[in-house]
Formats: sequence, structure tokens, C-alpha cells
Amino acid sequence: MSSTVQLHGEGLVSEQLAQIANGPETRVEMSPAARGRMKESRDYIERRIAAGEVMYGVNTGFGAFSSVRISDSQIEELQRNLIRSHSSGIGEPFSKRQTRAMMGLRANTLARGHSGVRPEVVDKILEFLNKDIIPVIPSQGSVGASGDLAPLSHLALGLMGEGEVWDENGKEVAAKTYLKSKGVEPLVLKAKEGLSLINGCQVMTAVGILAALDAKRLLKIADIAGAMSLEGLRGSRRAYHPLIAPTRPHPGEAKTAKNMMKVLGDTSEIADSHANCGRVQDSYSLRCIPAVHGAAKDALGYIWKVLETEANSSTDNPLVFAQDNEVLSCGNFHGEPVAMAMDFAGMAFSVIASISECRIAKLINPAFSELPAFLAPDGGLNSGHMIVQVAAASLVSENKVLAHPACVDSIPTSTDKEDHVSMGTIAARKFEKILRNAEQVLTMELLSAAQALDLLAPLKPSKGVEVAFKAIRDSVPFAKEDRVFAHDLRDLYREVVASNRLVDVVEKSVGELEW
Repeated sequence: MSSTVQLHGEGLVSEQLAQIANGPETRVEMSPAARGRMKESRDYIERRIAAGEVMYGVNTGFGAFSSVRISDSQIEELQRNLIRSHSSGIGEPFSKRQTRAMMGLRANTLARGHSGVRPEVVDKILEFLNKDIIPVIPSQGSVGASGDLAPLSHLALGLMGEGEVWDENGKEVAAKTYLKSKGVEPLVLKAKEGLSLINGCQVMTAVGILAALDAKRLLKIADIAGAMSLEGLRGSRRAYHPLIAPTRPHPGEAKTAKNMMKVLGDTSEIADSHANCGRVQDSYSLRCIPAVHGAAKDALGYIWKVLETEANSSTDNPLVFAQDNEVLSCGNFHGEPVAMAMDFAGMAFSVIASISECRIAKLINPAFSELPAFLAPDGGLNSGHMIVQVAAASLVSENKVLAHPACVDSIPTSTDKEDHVSMGTIAARKFEKILRNAEQVLTMELLSAAQALDLLAPLKPSKGVEVAFKAIRDSVPFAKEDRVFAHDLRDLYREVVASNRLVDVVEKSVGELEW
């Protein structure tokens, strides 16, 4: 079903950006008010150029060349040279979906009217989006200083009809040839427009927003997986009692405890079977789920705010304030706000994966689970989930390396003119990788928890856990003997986790879960 997202330069939310990212079925337009602001800003810049004023990035060189005056006859060449020289990215390209999100953000920030570029620049970005002509952007090469200079230059290069774009079959093709085949004219850059296309943090922000949307889903899955493991380990619900959270009023803790009780309900046949077992307390990975999962929820709330603020910000340099008769050099392009948020996100979801692996380790250990070792019905002949847990431990350890913050690093660039940089795009890329690893660890926990519940049959779990269990069993059967568990994990991830089916069926049964 087709829809339309209108860009105003403000008020763009993550869900709208995801619509833009998902494909040309969503048409993207610029609002009349934004068009008016852009025209006013551009008219002001052109009056100052005509008056012979010298303005950084308009008729000067860039960075360390800011003191070099460029003649009016060379202004368009200056902008083309900027984009060509700055298109120095390397590595595997960003996905087409991520690049569409970058283009949407770039158009939105220009639509704010503080860059002094023509409305035609945004029109060209939107034409590319609506016709699904997407530049190929290498993922490495940005230090997040004057924004994402290298990757955004590859974006601008495509708009100019140079570099490469993706064709309908997902192959990299020459932009010049592809634009001609689609009847699309390349963008001819005027004064300041090359600089305005590449100043800003739209690459790190786009990667971050798309990952954060998946992270919201994953927090719900973490609570469901935790509830399944609690039942599989015959743990106590008392740590989630509603009297507890108000004594330590972090919002995420209360949300998590509430989620756990929704999925677990008041009782189950499994819970009834060990009501008088004499166990006083469960392991931290069960008892502390509200504190740990809740902290990640609170972290994501902060991260969400930072990313949506950045999505609706002016990140150019210089900034144009036509009504105030000012063109001001500034540092709004610096990626530090996003960089810190992305590092925080990486740490938060490393923790989610870590506590999930702890629960897997308990499920396979008969000293804790009182179930067959490694959840293998015929242990020895069968190894069961032995290496499922090892694979989870591997991903958790990898995340520990990836979670080292990128934002604490800096390296001087541009002959020390840009002497402090954010490394924000590295932080965003690391967060996405950590998130994917966490998704896989939680998939492993779901597989092991379901195996444990089968081993406890005929005792039944709570209603919410049973619904989740059945969704898993619709995808992968009980393992009576060893098989290639990589296939189980692949199918479970695709059909139940990534598809959001698990969350959908559980919420349909017990009500909406909070993140």
C-alpha cells in the first residue's frame, strides 16, 4: 500500500524514516513551508555573493584551505571538486535501505532552510528516492567530524550523475548510464551546495535509527525469552512483584517487571509443581531481569531522543539565518551527540546478550536446571545444546570487543584544523553489529528454553509462555536427538524473531508489552 511522507525540516519521526527506507512505495515530498524557507535562505545567499562578500564554503576553499578565495567563475567547479575529492570511502557498501534513510535525513535537514541551498537540491534527492535511484555508499571512511564527509560525498556524487548507483537487480552500475536510461537529469551544483550536501551526521543517524527500531522489538523479545527460561528453570515470579519496582523507580525496571508478569501470569502447572521446593532465590540472570533489561530500556529511551533530535537538526557549516542577516560558522556538524548515544546503545545491547547467555548456560547445566545435561534426552550419544551455548558465548565475547566506545577516540585530521573528531559512524556501525549478535543470542535462548519446556511436559507453562512456545514449535520441532542446530537457529530467527511473529502472538494473548 502506497503512502506519503512530507518533509518539513522538523517533526520527522523514526517510523516515518523507516517508511522512506523501506522503498519507493512511500512517496516523499517537501512541504510548501519548507520550500519557502529554502528559497528565502537561497535568495539571501545570492544577494551576498552579488555584493562581493567572502563566505566560507561559498567562495572559499574548504577546511585548511578556508583562507583561499575562489573567483565567482570557479564556484561551480569548486563544488564539483569538493564532492569528487571527498568521495574517498572504502569497504563494503551500506545497504540500499540504510542509504535511502540517509537520503531522507539529508533532505529533511536541508529543508530546514539554514543551508542556503536551492529547493532544487532537495527536489533532486526526492526524485532519486521516489524513482528508487540509490547511490552506492562505502561504509568506511568517516570520522564523524565535519559530519559524515566521505559517505555523504558518495551520496552527492550519485546526485551529480557520477560514481555508482544500485540497479533494479541490486547490482552496482555507473550512475551516468543509469540516470540516462531513467530519463533523470543529474544535479548541477551551485554555490555552497556541495558543502551543504556533505556537512552533517545523516549517515551515523540513519544507521542508528534503523537499528534502534529493531532494538525496540528486541527488548520485548528479551523479556519473552526471560520468561520462557524462568519457566524452563522452574524459577520464582516473586522478583517481579509490583511492590518492588516503586522502591527503585527507574522507568525501565517497572516496565520490565510488568512485562514479565504479563507473560508469566500468576501461576502455571510448572510453577505449581515447585511451589514448596524450598528454593529461596534464583540466579541473578532470572531475579535481576527487571534491573538489567530495564536499564537497557531506559538507555534506548535516551538514544531514541538523541537520534530524533538529530534527524530534525541543522548540521551545516556555515549556517544561514536570512531573517537575522547572519551567516555563522559553527560546529553543528560534529557527531559527538550521536557518537555517545551509539556507544551507549552498543553497551546496552551487549548487556542484553550477556544476560541471555547466562540463562542459556543455566538451562544446559543440570546442577541448576535439574534437567538432562545440555538438554539432551539421551546424553552422551547426543550432545544436545552444548555448542548452542558455546556459540552464544562466542557472540557475547565478540560484543565485549565491539562495545569498546568509539567516541573516546579522536585523531587530528585536515592538517590539525579538524583536531577533534567523534568517530560516530564507527559507533553506529558497531551498534548495529552488536544488535545483530544480540538477536542471535536471544534466538539461541528461545531454542534452549523451548527444549527445556518440552522436557518438563506434561506440565504446562503459563498462558503467555505457552503461546511463545507454540510459535517456536511451529518453526522448529523438539530435538529428540542431535541434528544441525544451525538450521534450527536460522529458521527460528527468520520466521519468529526477525519477522516479529513472536512479539505479535504474545501481545495478542497477554496485551501490549512495554519497551
